[in-house]
Amino acid sequence: MKPALSKEALLDRKCYKHWTKVNLRYGDTDKLGHVNNAVFVTLFESGRAALLFDGNGSLAGPGKTMVLANIDVDFKAELHYPGDVEVGTALVNIGRSSLKLAQVVYKDGVCCAVSQSTIVLIDEKSRKPIPFPFDLARQVEQTAPLTLQSVN
Repeated sequence: MKPALSKEALLDRKCYKHWTKVNLRYGDTDKLGHVNNAVFVTLFESGRAALLFDGNGSLAGPGKTMVLANIDVDFKAELHYPGDVEVGTALVNIGRSSLKLAQVVYKDGVCCAVSQSTIVLIDEKSRKPIPFPFDLARQVEQTAPLTLQSVN
């Protein structure tokens, strides 16, 4: 198991290879004119879904899916409509039946939020955790590695 990473170490966009572009909607804004904090969780979900799901469902295959077990978000800057954001997603750790991911939301070169989440692979019928297949874990690791050499 890897040691816990500070969120500050995860702010650097060079840590992320996997990026998802998301268009902000007017309905994402609140009374103060910025994107509502609750929307950030949906932005992070878009990044995770782009990594872990395809047009046929979960990359784990039939009868299995991935669910969010935990998410922790730190807000770094206000986010304003209109425009697009980029969601960076990287694998931090692989457990027996879970993945720990780090994510950031960037707009116009500014990091607006950083998140760490735990995703659990479950059997769709029993709803119980099941072990991550080696090939799936390797695929996620190759697609979204966490690159920390630029952070000291």
